[in-house]
Amino acid sequence: MSNSLSNSTSSSAAAFNAALVLESGKVFYGQGIGTTGQAVGEVCFNTGLSGYQETLTDPSYAGQLVTFTFPHIGNVGANTEDEEAAQSFARGCILREPVTAPSNWRSDYPFTDWLKRQGLIGLAGVDTRALTHHIREAEAPTATLVHRTAGPLDIEAALAAARAWPGLAGMDLAAEVTTPQRYDWREGLWMRDPPPPRFSVVALDYGAKRNILRCLVDAGCAVTVLPASASAANILSHAPDGVFLSNGPGDPQATGENGAEASLRAVLEAGVPVFGICLGHQILARTLGAKTKKMRQGHRGANHPVQVLASGRVEITSQNHGFAVDEASLPDTVEVTHRSLFDGSNEGIRSRLYPAFSVQYHPEASPGPQDSQHLFKQFTDLMEAVKR
Repeated sequence: MSNSLSNSTSSSAAAFNAALVLESGKVFYGQGIGTTGQAVGEVCFNTGLSGYQETLTDPSYAGQLVTFTFPHIGNVGANTEDEEAAQSFARGCILREPVTAPSNWRSDYPFTDWLKRQGLIGLAGVDTRALTHHIREAEAPTATLVHRTAGPLDIEAALAAARAWPGLAGMDLAAEVTTPQRYDWREGLWMRDPPPPRFSVVALDYGAKRNILRCLVDAGCAVTVLPASASAANILSHAPDGVFLSNGPGDPQATGENGAEASLRAVLEAGVPVFGICLGHQILARTLGAKTKKMRQGHRGANHPVQVLASGRVEITSQNHGFAVDEASLPDTVEVTHRSLFDGSNEGIRSRLYPAFSVQYHPEASPGPQDSQHLFKQFTDLMEAVKR
C-alpha cells in the first residue's frame, strides 16, 4: 500500500483520504480516522499487543507518530480509566486494520471517537510491517500525517513539513508535558486499597504516567508531584524520604542542561534516596557524570528482555525510549546493574557514592509484564535503610 512520491498523484492514491509522508519521499496511503488535519513528528513503532490507550496518553510519546505493529488496534474501545495522562501527547497513530466496533465491558465509546476527543489523527489500512522495516532502515525518520475529508491530499506540502521538522535531538519536551504546579497523589492500583503511607516521596514530573504514581502509593508512599523545573530548595523543602525521577520525552541532555541536573545534584549531596526510570534514569546518569545518546531505533513495546547482571535473572519489560545512557561514559563511581538482551544497551545503574539507582524501562508496565514491579519495594527498602 506504499507508494513513492513520484506516484502520489496517481489514480490509486485518489481513493484514499489520508497518508503518511516520510522525509525520504515515501508515502503510505490509507483511510483517515480520528480528527482531520496535519501532524508532524518522528515515526516510531510499538510492538505491544494491548494498551493502545495507555500508549497514546504516555507523555513519553510527545513529538511522535506511533505505528502499532499489532494489527488489531481499537477493538476493545476506549474509556477514561486507562488514560495515563489528562491528554494525549503523541501526535498521531498508524494502524494495519480498520477499527472495528468495541467489544469489551469496560468500553465507554469507540476508539475512533476517543481519537477525536484527543485531537489525534489516525491512519488505518497501512502495511505496518513494511512501514516498520522502513523505520528500522531509516533510523526513526520524521514524517507528516495528513487526513482530509474532502479534496486531494497535498503531498508536496506534507513532504516539505516533514523535512522542515528539526527532530527530537536537542528538544526539552519535558518542559512541555510536565505539570504546571505541585499536586498530591494518593490513588493506588486499580481495585486495590493502598496501605497506609510510610514514606514521603517527591516525584519530579518529566512526563509521569499515572500508573507509576499508583505503584508508589501501593508501595506505601505519600506522593507529592512537582514540575520538572523544581529547584533543589523546593524539592528539599518537603523533607522527602525519597525523590522519584519519572519517565518523559525528548532529549535528556536538553532537559538536564535546563536545570534538572543541577537540582538533582543538590538532592544527591543531601543524601536523599533517589529512584529514576526512563528519562529519570538518563538524568541521574548524566548527573553522575555520564553522557546520553540518540538511539538508532529506540525501544518501544512490552516484550523487551533485560538481564539483571548481579543474578543473571532475565526480566521481560515494558519500554519506551529513543535515547540511552552511553555506558562507556559512566564513571567508576557508577555500577552497571541491567543490560538489554536485544542490543546490549544500558538498562540500569546504581551509584556507589549516593543512595541512588535507576532503570531505563518501566517497572509499572501499563501495559506490559509485571516482572519488575519489585523495584518499587527496592526503593522503599532503600528509604528505610537511610532513615535508620
